[in-house]
Amino acid sequence: MKAVIRTRSLPAALLAALLSALALLSAGAPPAAADTSLSTVAAALRENPVYVDPAASDQLSAADADALAKKIEGADKPLFVAVLPAGYPTDKLFTNLRTATGITGLYAVRLGDRFDARADSSVLPHAAVQNLVGSVQGASDAKSQLNDFTDRALANMGGSAPASWGSTDTGGVSTTALVTTVAVLGAGGAGAYALVRRNRRRREEEQRAALERLRVVVDEDITAFGEELDRLDFHPAEPGADDAMRADYERALDAYEQAKSLMAAARRPEDVRAVTQSVEDGRFSLASLAARREGRPLPERRPPCFFDPRHGPSVADAEWTLPGGAPREVPVCAADRTRLADGLDPMVREVDTDYGRRPYWDAGPAYGPWAGGYFGGGILPGLLIGTMLGGMMAGPSYAADYGTGYGDFGGGYEGGDVSGADFDTGDFGDFGGGFDGGGGFDGGGGGGDFGGGF
Repeated sequence: MKAVIRTRSLPAALLAALLSALALLSAGAPPAAADTSLSTVAAALRENPVYVDPAASDQLSAADADALAKKIEGADKPLFVAVLPAGYPTDKLFTNLRTATGITGLYAVRLGDRFDARADSSVLPHAAVQNLVGSVQGASDAKSQLNDFTDRALANMGGSAPASWGSTDTGGVSTTALVTTVAVLGAGGAGAYALVRRNRRRREEEQRAALERLRVVVDEDITAFGEELDRLDFHPAEPGADDAMRADYERALDAYEQAKSLMAAARRPEDVRAVTQSVEDGRFSLASLAARREGRPLPERRPPCFFDPRHGPSVADAEWTLPGGAPREVPVCAADRTRLADGLDPMVREVDTDYGRRPYWDAGPAYGPWAGGYFGGGILPGLLIGTMLGGMMAGPSYAADYGTGYGDFGGGYEGGDVSGADFDTGDFGDFGGGFDGGGGFDGGGGGGDFGGGF
């Protein structure tokens, strides 16, 4: 039912403003006859995160589409999913859909039996989108593919759902929408200020949630380090102890206390980097002390074991291949070096996520500061190539310093913000063509040469 505007209760000036706004909105409305026009798709996505074209209803049932939409809305993330028929035009599809929708986010499209995605880098870095697309290319049906992609994307993307998804108006232009439009037009600066405040609060909430998740992992690290101190059972006055041993022990104790103090004072995810760096410094001091007591050569200062920093300083570099990825050299402890040489899987550090236990490199961007403190910015990119965390850290939030600026994507529009056509098409996931020619649906890389493409 179309909303009715009762003119008798409206002042003349407000009525004129409302009628002007209605004229503007009506001028931009999509033609009703074009059921599968891009404007129709965009209009639907502004109201609901999932759109299934009538000609593609055999791909995803109404019930499955509704369940997928509720999952996305429940996660409060700007993920847009469109299911289109195989013959739908692909020329500049992502760019034009993003322009027509006008909302910063991650856009995923199932077209016939093919799939691809693009995102504003403030929501998900390009490399992460590539990894996600490649990870679901082998799915047997649309329901499985879209749900798998959604689950993995929601665990890693940033931003919040657009406010328009909360609208209950389904027919015509509502009085509320018109009044809101007029208010925004009339309040200009006040609206911009409110938007900044909303974005700031949202970032703060995301940071608090990420920090609490990190706190569990860091507390485990600090506890494990304290247990190593106890097992060493060193006494400064014991027979054979010298000044060098006592200095090593004092440095280890200082690092332990400093890590606890820094974690207690942490307010943002990036504060965790100093904590894990302190833990790693302390572990190296303990390794040096153990070598002195046993009369062995002092250890070389090396990064910790890549698979789990709690294993202690690495003893060598070993070749390891990420499942579905390329081989790379990673620092390993003695135990994991032996396991790899024997053809066994290493002992990988897994952490809790909303989608179960996962290796830390596939657990989301908050673990960037945690890993950065252990490994430093110099070697981390090479170690994490092809991982979800590696893709995240390649984005703007980690451009200057790994872990610094978590949640700050360099200004501008964030996930869920209405930007209209104000976005850089090169920033919007331009990694090899996709729908826009040269790859993806046109017979190329499919989101970046991961998993065979289309």
